[in-house]
Amino acid sequence: MTFQEQILEGIPSVLPQPKTYETAINHAPKRKEILSAEEKKLALKNALRYFDAKHHAELIPEFKEELEKYGRIYMYRLRPDYRMYARPISDYPGKSEQAKAIMLMIQNNLDYAVAQHPHELITYGGNGAVFQNWAQYRLTMKYLAEMTDEQTLVMYSGHPMGLFPSHKEAPRVVVTNGMVIPNYSKPDDWEKMNALGVSQYGQMTAGSYMYIGPQGIVHGTTITVLNGFRKIKKSPTGGLFVTSGLGGMSGAQPKAGTIAGCVTVCAEVNPKITKIRHEQGWIHEIIEDINKLVDRVQTALANKEVVSIAYLGNVVDVWEKFDEANIPIDLGSDQTSLHNPWAGGYYPIGYTFEESNEMMATDPEKFKEAVQSTLRRHAAAINKHTAKGTYFFDYGNAFLLESSRAGANVMNELPTLGREFKYQSYVQDIMGPMCFDYGFGPFRWVCASGKPEDLAKTDAIACRVLEEMMQSAPEEIQQQMADNIQWIKGAQENKLVVGSQARILYADAEGRIKIAQAFNEAIAKGEIGYIILGRDHHDVSGTDSPYRETSNIYDGSRFTADMAIHNVIGDSFRGATWVSIHNGGGVGWGEVINGGFGMVLDGTKEASRRLESMLFWDVNNGISRRSWAKNEGAIFAIKRAMESQPLLKVTLPNFVDENLL
Repeated sequence: MTFQEQILEGIPSVLPQPKTYETAINHAPKRKEILSAEEKKLALKNALRYFDAKHHAELIPEFKEELEKYGRIYMYRLRPDYRMYARPISDYPGKSEQAKAIMLMIQNNLDYAVAQHPHELITYGGNGAVFQNWAQYRLTMKYLAEMTDEQTLVMYSGHPMGLFPSHKEAPRVVVTNGMVIPNYSKPDDWEKMNALGVSQYGQMTAGSYMYIGPQGIVHGTTITVLNGFRKIKKSPTGGLFVTSGLGGMSGAQPKAGTIAGCVTVCAEVNPKITKIRHEQGWIHEIIEDINKLVDRVQTALANKEVVSIAYLGNVVDVWEKFDEANIPIDLGSDQTSLHNPWAGGYYPIGYTFEESNEMMATDPEKFKEAVQSTLRRHAAAINKHTAKGTYFFDYGNAFLLESSRAGANVMNELPTLGREFKYQSYVQDIMGPMCFDYGFGPFRWVCASGKPEDLAKTDAIACRVLEEMMQSAPEEIQQQMADNIQWIKGAQENKLVVGSQARILYADAEGRIKIAQAFNEAIAKGEIGYIILGRDHHDVSGTDSPYRETSNIYDGSRFTADMAIHNVIGDSFRGATWVSIHNGGGVGWGEVINGGFGMVLDGTKEASRRLESMLFWDVNNGISRRSWAKNEGAIFAIKRAMESQPLLKVTLPNFVDENLL
C-alpha cells in the first residue's frame, strides 16, 4: 500500500502482524501498577472498543501483556510501517488543505528525531503524549484525510470523538487533554485514568500538534541565559551555566548556552538521550568521570571557551563536586521533568538508570523516598553555591515546588505573596517583566512545503519586518527587538531545525501580525508555500500557571484559570485552524491550565482577515489580565494597543497609596 492508502485505511480490517519491541529506541519507563483487577478488565474493554469483535480473542492476551509489562496499552502492533516525519503538505491525502497541515504537524510530533518516546507516542517531558495508543493515531489521520472544510474533528485526550458538521470559519480540530474534574487532578488520578485509556497528559505542544523540536525552548533559554548574565552584570564569555536534563525540551539548554556564549554543563542520567543530543550537535562533549569534568571545566573557564559539556550522571554530584573544587557557578538551574517526579521525570542519586526504572515500577514508595531525599541534597548543594554568589532560578519545571514538598531548604524566610520560595522563577525575574508583560512571546511558524529554501525566505521576511519595526519602537521594548533580530540572523548558522522546517522568535502582537501578513502576501505571490502559524502555550495569554507563566501575577489571581479558557475560546471564533486546551502543561497534572492554536496561511484575503483578528486577541487578552494585576510593563503595553485599535477598550487599575493601607 502507498502512504496515502495506509492513511485512508485507518484501523485495518485485517490486523497487521505483531511488532518486534525495538530496544534501540528510547522507550518510556514502565508505569506504576495502579489498577485493580476489575479496572484492568475495564482497561481492556476500553482498548478493544476500537476493533471489530472478531479480533478481540486475538488482541486480549496481547493487550493484557502490554498493560502488565508497561503499565499502559499502546497497541504496538498498529504502529505504521511507514517512516514518521513531517512530509510536504502535498503528500497527504485529503479534501481540506487545513486538515493536511494538521496531519503534517502530528507526524512531526512523532518523528524519531523529535519525539522522546516515539513508540509510546510521547513527544517530550516523559509523559507529553500526542495519543494514548496507535489506534487513536490511525483513526485520527483517517478522519483528517476524509474531512471537508465544513466539518470539525473533536479530540478527547487523544481519542477522536468524530467529525461534526461545522462551517468554513470554524476550527477544523478542537483538542482537549486531561480536562478532568478539578478534584481528580492528583498524580495518581492521572496514572489511573491514563492506564484506563480515558485521559492523557498532553503537555503543552505535544498533545496540541505544535511542537517544533527543541528549537522553541532553545530560543526561550537563550533569552533567559543572556538576561541572567545581564542581571549579575557579567558577560557570558568565561561564565559557567550549570543545569540538568537532556531529554525532550530540556535538551535545548546546552545549545542555548552555546548561542549565549558561555560554558554549559548539563547533567543527564539517560545514556541514550545523551548520545542523541551529541549526535545532533546540541552538546559538544560527553564526560562520565566527575574528576575529569572538574579538570575540563577549569580549563574551559580559563580559556574562555564556548563549549557545552554533558555529564553522564546525576546533577547532584556536579553541584557537590564543584563546591568542593571551588569552581564558581555563575548561573544555575534545573530542567528535569519534575512535573512528573515519580514516573521518570527525576532520578535519585545512588542508583543506576536501570535500577531506578525498575524501582519506580516495582517499589514506587521506595522510589518516591529516594527522589525526595535526592531533592533535599540537591537543594542543599545549590544553597552552598548561592551563598558564594551563584544566580539560581527555577526554570518552571516544578523544581522548587517538589523540593518544598520533600522538605528541602528552599523556602523564603520572609515570604510575601508570590515570593514564597528562596529562589525566583525565571518568569518572575526575567520572562514575565521583560517579555510577557509587554506582549512578547514564542511566535512560531512551519513551512508546509518542507523546503529549506522556504524557511530561509521566511527568516529574511521576519528579519526585515522586525528591523523596520525597531526603527520606531519605544525604548521600553528596544532590547527585546534587538535580541530577536540577533536570533533570527543567526538562526540558519545555528542549525536549529529538528524535524519540520520551522522557526521561532519572540514577538508582540504588532510583530506577529506584521510578520504573518508578510508571509501571507509572499504565499499569494507564489514566492513560498503555505505557512502554519502557532506558538508555544508558554506565552503571554495561553497559560495560567501559578509557578511559571503567571508567577509574576501578585494580585492573588495566579491560581485562577479564566485567562487560558478565554484565550482558547476567543481564538476558536476568530479564525484559528485548530485550538487546544490542556490540564498539566510542563509543571504537573493539576498545576496549570494551558491553551494553544494552529493557523494555516494560504495567501487568501480570508487568511489575512483571520490572522489579524485572532493574533491581536491571542496576545492582548493576556496583556489585559497582566495590566489588571498592576504590572507596569503590561499597563504600558495595553495603553499602546488601545491607541492602535480604537475598538479596544480595557479596564485599567487604580493604584492605592500604601500609607493609606
